[in-house]
Amino acid sequence: MIVHYSKYGRVFDLLPEMIFIVDEEQKIVDHNIAASSRTGFRSRDLLNNSLELILPPEQRRVLFSILKTNFNDQSLETKFLCADRSILDVHVDLRRLYSAERFYAVLIATDITELKKRELDYLRFSNVIQHTVNPIQITDASGKMVYVNPAFEKASGYSKEELIGKNPRILNSGRHSKEFWKSVWEYIMARKVWVGEIENKRQDGTPFHTELVISPIVDGKSNIVGFLGAHRDITEQKILEQQLVRSQKMESIGTLAAGIAHEVGNPLTSISSLVQVIQRTTADDFAKEKLELIKNQINRIARIIRDLVDFSRPSAYVVKPTDVNKLVREALNIVQYGKKVKDISFSLELTETIPTLVVVPDQLSQVFINIFMNAVDALEGKPGSIAIQSHLRNEHVEVIVRDSGKGIAPRDREKIFEPFFTTKAVGQGTGLGLWVSYGIVQSFGGDIQVESEPGRGSTFRIKIPLKGE
Repeated sequence: MIVHYSKYGRVFDLLPEMIFIVDEEQKIVDHNIAASSRTGFRSRDLLNNSLELILPPEQRRVLFSILKTNFNDQSLETKFLCADRSILDVHVDLRRLYSAERFYAVLIATDITELKKRELDYLRFSNVIQHTVNPIQITDASGKMVYVNPAFEKASGYSKEELIGKNPRILNSGRHSKEFWKSVWEYIMARKVWVGEIENKRQDGTPFHTELVISPIVDGKSNIVGFLGAHRDITEQKILEQQLVRSQKMESIGTLAAGIAHEVGNPLTSISSLVQVIQRTTADDFAKEKLELIKNQINRIARIIRDLVDFSRPSAYVVKPTDVNKLVREALNIVQYGKKVKDISFSLELTETIPTLVVVPDQLSQVFINIFMNAVDALEGKPGSIAIQSHLRNEHVEVIVRDSGKGIAPRDREKIFEPFFTTKAVGQGTGLGLWVSYGIVQSFGGDIQVESEPGRGSTFRIKIPLKGE
């Protein structure tokens, strides 16, 4: 748009933008008050001086190349050099006007220094958030996720597209009650920062433990416009804590088991001998029936004592390089001959490139048999499936056993490796199989992890390091 340059008065002195009028030689022929006050130059320094006065050298080429042409209205961003040598970021609208057939350029400049600073701060913040190893999520005021960083995607197992617009309850593990989350919501709605430990659930159903900080995001009027959730993954820490507690239990129970086995074993042998003597000398059928019942119960106690002794005493077995896949196949062959497996389908997927492990073969075989039988029992005689896999992961050999059985209640998951704990009916199990198995695997420097939900089966992960720990 071309306007006539005439005696338009000093109305433009009232405008907040910096306005410079320059001639064809790029000399400043007029300016408004804001131009002088914002740049710090006096009017006499600006008038009839080259526009170079307020332009840093690196900014001159682009602006002058435009001014030297018969340009149309356009805009650009550049920088102004102030009298105190400070720099202003400015947005400049360029306009043409003429008077007495002379053309002039009008520069209408808006100071965007603070805006650029905010943009830079935002860019730095966004880069930090985007590339931090800690999972970060941002929600709107209603709690729906509007941003997640790559670390959050990796930790949760969900993609960004699957999370944006969803409530964080999509990750709810069910470990925390509604009252718990209600109290958290009330706390952050009071503009307070909440800090605590939570257990979420990944997309694949595995637990995800984090230390969470939830910070309200407020606008200039102190209205809550969203929330920032910063997580610190403590899943590995939780696993190590559980291993430590379990290890301490094992050590204490092992000592106790040795004493119990010794104290109970001797009297039990005497009782068993007396029962056999009476069986041979009595002709009373009723007495024989009851003695046989006593004998069976004695044998059951004896089996428990043998398990206790096997666990508590130092192993006399010799460690040697062992083919884990071979042990898995042999253990499965033994289990498949049982009466309980006629309606069970087994699938075997073994990684053949797994290196040998230096372990006690007989003990590791016992672990596999115990875990496989546990999976069979979980199906309760009903049709189902058991999948067995072996992998090499993170310097560990991992044997995974999945069943489609009844699953394990959350309150029981923490107890299944404790001695004498069993969910089976009385007389159907001693509750020592998993306890002994865990002790064996731990002696090799490994671990057994369990993932299970009622009605959705169970997954046992037997992890053994390539090198003994």
